[in-house]
Amino acid sequence: MTAVLERADPSGAQPRQDPRATAPMLWALPPLLVVLVIVVYPLLRVLSNSVEGKGNSTWTAVVGSTMFQRALVTTAQIAVLTTVGALVLGTFIAIVLSFVPFPGSELVGRLIDTVLALPSFLITLAFTFLYGTAGAVNAVIATISGGSRPLGFLSSPTGVVLAEITFFTPFVVRPLLAAFATVPREQLDVAASLGASPWRVLGKVVMPEAWPALMAGGSLVLLLALNEFGIVLFTGAKEVVTLPVLIYTRGIVTFDLPGAAVLATIQVVLSLGLYGLYRIIFSRMLSERAATHPKGF
Repeated sequence: MTAVLERADPSGAQPRQDPRATAPMLWALPPLLVVLVIVVYPLLRVLSNSVEGKGNSTWTAVVGSTMFQRALVTTAQIAVLTTVGALVLGTFIAIVLSFVPFPGSELVGRLIDTVLALPSFLITLAFTFLYGTAGAVNAVIATISGGSRPLGFLSSPTGVVLAEITFFTPFVVRPLLAAFATVPREQLDVAASLGASPWRVLGKVVMPEAWPALMAGGSLVLLLALNEFGIVLFTGAKEVVTLPVLIYTRGIVTFDLPGAAVLATIQVVLSLGLYGLYRIIFSRMLSERAATHPKGF
């Protein structure tokens, strides 16, 4: 103890802090500033605009309006139907590409990757050229039937859902392909040698390994469909009014910025709530898998 006191600095100066200890904090500052400027500040501005002027009366008028309630229900219906359709179609495509090899399967996989890089309105334009009133399919039907053009679903909720399923399905296919690639081929061979049918192998061996990827893809599709604007706008479905379309109408068409800010705040809360719910469920799934398969983690 005496030796320690003798070696102490007589000036009473504090020991220098190791610069390596502060380096991680300095590296974290630029990304934090970017998030504050790009994400947090606009959200705070939207929230402040929603309470400006009449304040709570704006919230009451917007939330209590029939148009908002219908838009909320329409948005939820389209998002859920799109998610279900993308999960079903994406799972089928991923299973075929992974376990049913055929000539050109690699090319199909590359095309699916290409769709991920395209803007959503291009899918809608393709649907318009194919299934629109003056589209190729209706032209063929009119030629065969003698003038009638029966397909008119593109400007309806059905057309919006089909276009969104077409665009968002690759977001399910890609994670599933990655998950299927990690399934050992030996497990499939052993299950088949024990007499298990292909459906049983798929349900008992393959899909349990793919649940996290399936859930991740489905959650991503649900969030994207909830906030999709371009597909709804380009289909020309006037009776399909979703929350993003209503925000656009309030903010750009009628220039009701406080009302648009209220709707945008609700949209942000819905998106963050769904994301938080996904993180909670996903964390629980990973914990359960780690408990049941400790060697795989």
